[in-house]
Amino acid sequence: MKKVSLMMSLLFAMSAFLMIGCSPLKKMQKNAALINYSVIPEVLETHGGNVEATIQSQFPEKYFAPKVTLTVMPVLKYFGGETAYTPYVLQGEKVKANNKVIPNKAGGSNTFKGTIPYNKEMLNADLELRIQGSMGNSSVSFKTITVAKGVIATSTLVDNSPLPIHGVQKRSNSSGIYDPTVDKYQRIVPDSYMADLVYLINSSDIRAQELTKAEIAHLNKYIEEAYKAENKELKNVEVSAYASPDGALDLNSQLAGKREGSASGVIEKDLQKNRIKADITSKNTPEDWEGFKALMEKSNIQDKDLILRVLAMYSDPEVREREVKNLSSAFTKVSDEILPQLRRAKITANVNLIGKTDAEIARLADSDPSRLNQAELLYAASITNDPARQKAIYASFAKTYPDDWRGFNNVGYMEMSEGNLEAAATNFQKADQLDPKNPVIQNNLGCVALKNGEWLKAEELFGAATGAGKEVRENLGILKIKQGDYDTAVKYLGEESSSYANRGLAQLLNGDNTGALNTLNSAPVESGRIAYLKAIVYARAGKTSQMYEALVNSIRKDPAYKIIAENDLEFAKYSGDQNFKLLFK
Repeated sequence: MKKVSLMMSLLFAMSAFLMIGCSPLKKMQKNAALINYSVIPEVLETHGGNVEATIQSQFPEKYFAPKVTLTVMPVLKYFGGETAYTPYVLQGEKVKANNKVIPNKAGGSNTFKGTIPYNKEMLNADLELRIQGSMGNSSVSFKTITVAKGVIATSTLVDNSPLPIHGVQKRSNSSGIYDPTVDKYQRIVPDSYMADLVYLINSSDIRAQELTKAEIAHLNKYIEEAYKAENKELKNVEVSAYASPDGALDLNSQLAGKREGSASGVIEKDLQKNRIKADITSKNTPEDWEGFKALMEKSNIQDKDLILRVLAMYSDPEVREREVKNLSSAFTKVSDEILPQLRRAKITANVNLIGKTDAEIARLADSDPSRLNQAELLYAASITNDPARQKAIYASFAKTYPDDWRGFNNVGYMEMSEGNLEAAATNFQKADQLDPKNPVIQNNLGCVALKNGEWLKAEELFGAATGAGKEVRENLGILKIKQGDYDTAVKYLGEESSSYANRGLAQLLNGDNTGALNTLNSAPVESGRIAYLKAIVYARAGKTSQMYEALVNSIRKDPAYKIIAENDLEFAKYSGDQNFKLLFK
């Protein structure tokens, strides 16, 4: 009885083995080579920090068994590790599930799209498909198949050196607009003071009461102080005499000339009295229509708008005078309030205010920065080429004027230029607390975010930096290359861009090889990066001799490109060439 049971068990096991060996699942495993795979692109590429793969599978007629399920795991395998894409599942017609169905009789196809994050080890990688088949309680592993080799990483050649901005000017108004003349140090600053001598109608005589006016006394004092002070220079005194625009033009011309003479005489006498040597320039205007218009615009005279319209309609002085006088109700007010102010000689003293010399500013910046104002301290940093001194001056600025954002911002600028990203961020954040939403600071915080790989944060900050300077567009161009948006990157990195390498790279990645080569060739200095990008352009165009010349130049200028080129699939078709091999010996 035991022998019978043992014999029955052996027969059952052999029968099961034969059934599995001939099962549809085993048959699919055995004939897996009949499946046709294609990968787009044929050589994988990294864009936006990811490696995207499109895998197309074509199954022949009568291959896919109705009750079989295939789970396909695409894996990018490289030295020291591997990264898997999201698996996809295919099923036969009789499987009760919701996966892609592949018909048995007609065969069918499937398209898979997947994305994984890129790392530099993936340059020499194999894209493998690991397939697990199942039917009922049985499952088998198919032979692993390699469908693509390597990853092209040209997009990673971007020069991620975003441009921070110095804090130089204060915002000129609440709208945040920057005016280059606001708070900018000028050693010589023009200044002036103006006073009027007023005449009676049809007279060129200067009345005593005019000579004793407070503004004339102030003018004389202003001229004397400017002449004697060491930090001031009296440039000249200008006399401009006028007649009011009423009466005959000939009479007014003579009258304005006489007023020019009498006013100039008074100034000459005062200068001689005070022993002051100065140039005097003079001129006269027979009918002061410009002055008339200016006073009318400020007045509350009835029919003011009508009078101003007359001035706009007619340029002939006689017609103007006639039309204004025709407005009899208003002309009385004009005669009483406006015209007397135009019978004058305007005396202007022009002075240069002379600030500290470069040597004085440099000395005080080192020894006693508290004796310099903000504009002078910022100027002190601009006149030295020593980064350590610049950083020290900005640190002194931050200590002396702790409520001014520019000190911390500029220390952050120097820290970033030295590669101290954490210290730069700390200083930019202090500046941001002092002047929130300042576009210069937003740009600089965006630079930190971009260096840290925080792309969304960087994009938000650069968006808030509008109006800060052309550096913002350069930084957005870098960001868009990082994000894989090459068309937008090209637009940001326009012809005015200072980064020839990044602009050329953006054009290359956007499919414009000719534009990329033109940009790279226009660079005033050929760096290792620019030469390497030229080599890629030439390789894509099949220009072998130019490619080798560019590769040699790039390695000579920066030996790091020797290692990059050896593993770069942009040059895959040259890998067996003896000249290519010689580059790496």
